[in-house]
Amino acid sequence: TYLSARQLTQRVANHFGDEATDRLRIALISFGFKNGVPIDADMVFDVRFLPNPHWIPELRPKSGLSKDVAQYVLKHEAAQRFQEAMVNLLETVAPGYLAEGKRQVTVAIGCTGGKHRSVTLAHALYKRPSGCNDYGLKIEHRDIGKDALRGK
Repeated sequence: TYLSARQLTQRVANHFGDEATDRLRIALISFGFKNGVPIDADMVFDVRFLPNPHWIPELRPKSGLSKDVAQYVLKHEAAQRFQEAMVNLLETVAPGYLAEGKRQVTVAIGCTGGKHRSVTLAHALYKRPSGCNDYGLKIEHRDIGKDALRGK
């Protein structure tokens, strides 16, 4: 059509109401860099700077959804500061995305294999009691079981 995406969004909002368009939806995806960056990501964050639970024998078979792994990753000050920085960034860009007619943003958080650190950070943001809960959140752990499928 002759309409831009922004104009079409506004027409739909005018016809059906503004409820669906007044807040940003954020899709959080954890992934492993060894499996490639998600092609639909709007923002990509690398958490390989955090200590890797893979090297702790009792944590290796578990995922970032495990309480033990999450505690190990989140006990580091860098993980806490990283979370705050991500929330601040999302709060900064959300009004601009909405003003430009963008209603969904895909935020990809990656570590080496996509099993421990990225899963922990994505899940912590998803469950966060303040900050990200102003958005419609959904979460996907793309690579959490890939090692199991390969027999590793």
